Amino acid sequence: MQSFEESAEAEAPAAGGDADGHTDRQFAITLARGLDVLRCFTAADPILDNKEISRRTSLPKPTVSRMTYTLTCLGYLRHLPWAGKYGKYELGPAVLSIGYPLLANIGLRQAAKEPMQGLADCARGWVTMGVRERLNMVYVETARSKDVIKSQADIGQTFPIVMSAMGRAYLAGLTEGERDAVINQIKVKTPEDWKKYAVHVEEGLADFRLRGFCLHHGAWNPHVHTVAVPMRRMHNDHIVVFNCVVPAHSIRRGQLEEDLGPRLVRMVRQIEHTLEAG
Repeated sequence: MQSFEESAEAEAPAAGGDADGHTDRQFAITLARGLDVLRCFTAADPILDNKEISRRTSLPKPTVSRMTYTLTCLGYLRHLPWAGKYGKYELGPAVLSIGYPLLANIGLRQAAKEPMQGLADCARGWVTMGVRERLNMVYVETARSKDVIKSQADIGQTFPIVMSAMGRAYLAGLTEGERDAVINQIKVKTPEDWKKYAVHVEEGLADFRLRGFCLHHGAWNPHVHTVAVPMRRMHNDHIVVFNCVVPAHSIRRGQLEEDLGPRLVRMVRQIEHTLEAG
């Protein structure tokens, strides 16, 4: 919990006027910072202390202490007093109350569930659906083959756009102007990611122009290979991306290009047709 010294320490203003460089007077800086705290928690790091949250958000420790205390009072975090010297935090059930209505009301998830499972079984891998969240992609639906013992394709998992076939397919689905705007944000906010993966982004865009899908031959995770296809929802101009992931040990030479990629494209077209008919 927050000490007297922390309470007395002045809160340093964020660079550029707020937590993310916004200068709009309507922008609620405190709310943005609280959401940034929640975004620190991932499937890979579900339990964090104030020091780690401070490092990830670049917020002062007293600010983080106030944020985690408030979020705990509201049920968005749970305090674990037994973890570490001062305790740690994990996401609380109130987070589910926010996310569930969105997931439950995405008609696309319902239309996609059966064909996704069919392709996952055929590929003996897994198929996921993702959407953009700032400069990340986040899984909102997943289907696994019974042959898959373990995968990291869990709903809510996030990763940078530039790191995977799914993110590159998202970029491929944008108009040129939209793509340039997103890439500019990536260059400014995560320059190291762009430096490391820029060449892969260009390769993904070239794949999409040539084949209609993006390929990923284990550059990020050598144990899996991936194909991905974007789908632009006509009624709201919103892009979702589907990918099919196969363990490297079970894939045949050319299977991504000649079989799974075209199958994924047909699956996406089938889902589009179902949504249009409905």
